[in-house]
Amino acid sequence: MALEKDSSRGLLVTKSKWSSLLSEHPKTILSKAVLEQPPTPLFLSRGGEPTPSPPLKAIGNIGGGPPPPPPPFGAKISLRPKKTDSKLKRSTQIGNLYRRLKSKVEGTNNNPNGKKSNGIRSGTNGGKQGMADALAEITKRSAYFRKIEEDVEKYTNPILELKSSISCFETKDKDKLLKFHKNVELVLSRFEGFPIKKLETLRISSSLYIKFDNIINELRNWKIESPMGQLLDKLDRYFDKIKREVETLERTKEEESMKFKTHNVHFDFNILITIKESMVDVSSSCMELALKERREAYNKVGEENKRTSERMKSSSKILWRAFEFAFRVYTFAGGHDD
Repeated sequence: MALEKDSSRGLLVTKSKWSSLLSEHPKTILSKAVLEQPPTPLFLSRGGEPTPSPPLKAIGNIGGGPPPPPPPFGAKISLRPKKTDSKLKRSTQIGNLYRRLKSKVEGTNNNPNGKKSNGIRSGTNGGKQGMADALAEITKRSAYFRKIEEDVEKYTNPILELKSSISCFETKDKDKLLKFHKNVELVLSRFEGFPIKKLETLRISSSLYIKFDNIINELRNWKIESPMGQLLDKLDRYFDKIKREVETLERTKEEESMKFKTHNVHFDFNILITIKESMVDVSSSCMELALKERREAYNKVGEENKRTSERMKSSSKILWRAFEFAFRVYTFAGGHDD
């Protein structure tokens, strides 16, 4: 038996050790056994010569079959996936830009040693600063913002002259105000001390003029024609819209007037009266058309059927709706024409 030999001299492996090896994972048992396998004990044969040890099997050839053939000469093993026929191309610049922006947004930088540091990022402030840096990076690469920078450099002198012109601007003429406002560009606000509040006042007053002028033009060009029912439906909706806008401005007229005068902008609030007058003209035209349709219906119906005719009943309802609309306009405008 193998235990009869002295294992301290490294000639035998005890049965207990082989039992523990066999209980391990089957994929590691062979490699571990081969690596730890001591030389085969040299039992002496009867002739006095030692018995030769059996040859060791290759570790990688566990199945005992022949080893796989080597790759052909000059062949290269590539770990990258095969390229596909695509029009898309990768760009290192996109990746670099993404990493730079990401580090700025997250508020982290990379040290020269390759380690990340959180020196820029400190709570929410670092995140805001990182976002600001990222936006600055995008802005710097934007053709639109580069164009603005070029305009600032190119038109610096005339812009500075226009700065003083806006500060001294004063007019009561609506046309002059609109014309002056069209010449103002966004790049003006980039200069220190530029009258931004006055510029905003000019924008507000100009937008009010444009909006109310459009209302007046639309009312003056409104086609008053049959069918009367559809016409009154459209006018009711439009009247409700402009009524809210005019009444809103009338409630804040004194406050807005003081704000405009602070910047030497004199807004002509009489434009609200012009809107009311135009609305009255429209309602008067509607009354005239309703009366005309009433007369036509009366003439087409015989004397005996005037009281029971559906045509007469319909024209009476339309006439009442027109009068009701005219009364709403009268209440809104504070008066009516002849």
